[in-house]
Amino acid sequence: MDLILKYFPDLSEEQIAQFHMLADLYKDWNQKINVVSRKDIDELYLRHVLHSLGIAKIQSFKSGSKILDVGTGGGFPGVPLAILFPDSEFHLVDSIGKKIKVVDEVVAGLELANVSTTNARVEMVSGQYDFVVSRAVAQMETFVHWIKGRVAKKSKHELQNGILYLKGGDLSEELKSFPKAKIYPLKDVFEETFYEIKSVVHLPIKYRG
Repeated sequence: MDLILKYFPDLSEEQIAQFHMLADLYKDWNQKINVVSRKDIDELYLRHVLHSLGIAKIQSFKSGSKILDVGTGGGFPGVPLAILFPDSEFHLVDSIGKKIKVVDEVVAGLELANVSTTNARVEMVSGQYDFVVSRAVAQMETFVHWIKGRVAKKSKHELQNGILYLKGGDLSEELKSFPKAKIYPLKDVFEETFYEIKSVVHLPIKYRG
């Protein structure tokens, strides 16, 4: 938890309490339904929570924003971002039912009113969003195909509406078909060695009705 306060020192008392509760909720539910590896659950704040919040260091979401988290797994990056941005709406989607069950229980435990979930493939989800976020669930070309038509036309943030993708390693080959993609290395904002080769990729998506 100190790790979160190190980089986000202006949290409200409610947000601090929610981030504290996060670990207990995940540890409890992970024993019943395994969605996070044992090694990662012991380093939940470093490997999952702070990693998710790396997106917030690249783009802060404005009040009323709509964010789609595709392939959310156990709720990352959506749940930590929903705590950080209580005035934005988050829709967390995953095709695996047991993962969404854990997310639903964690969301209920944290009393997050700004989160909705769907157990389905993203192609089955309707609606449009300011940003689509995810943690490396597919190659960018595949991911762009999945979310076609999900990005809203009007941008209200510093970055143009589109994808904010958490990825690791050398991305030059994967992104060569996307000249408008911009890579933001997380080592520039987080000093922990875990983030040495991790990045947030912003890919603006042209509106398609």
